[in-house]
Amino acid sequence: MSEQSKKEGQINIELDENVAEGTYSNLAIINHSVSEFIVDFINIMPGVPKAKVKSRIILTPQHAKRLTKALADNVAKFEQVHGEIKDYEQPPIPLNFGPTGEA
Repeated sequence: MSEQSKKEGQINIELDENVAEGTYSNLAIINHSVSEFIVDFINIMPGVPKAKVKSRIILTPQHAKRLTKALADNVAKFEQVHGEIKDYEQPPIPLNFGPTGEA
C-alpha cells in the first residue's frame, strides 16, 4: 500500500486536556427517537436527592448500533482477562433519594 493510500484512510483525532481528564458516571439514561439516540451520563451520590447530567451524547441509530457492538466486544475482552463482571438485578445505588418512610 502506498504512503498516500495510508494517509487517506487515517483520521487525525485530537484529545483536548480537559476532555482527556474524563467525567465519572455511575448512571446512564438512554432515550431514542426515530432519528437519534440520546445518552445522558450522570453521577449520582447516595443520600443526595439531586443529580445533574454530566455529559450528553447524541448518536445516529447506526452509530448507536456500532457502539453497542464495540462495547460488547470490549466487555468480552475485559472478562477474558479479569473474570466475569457481576450484573446486579438492582443498581447498587438506590434510585429513591427521599426518606424511606421507616421509623
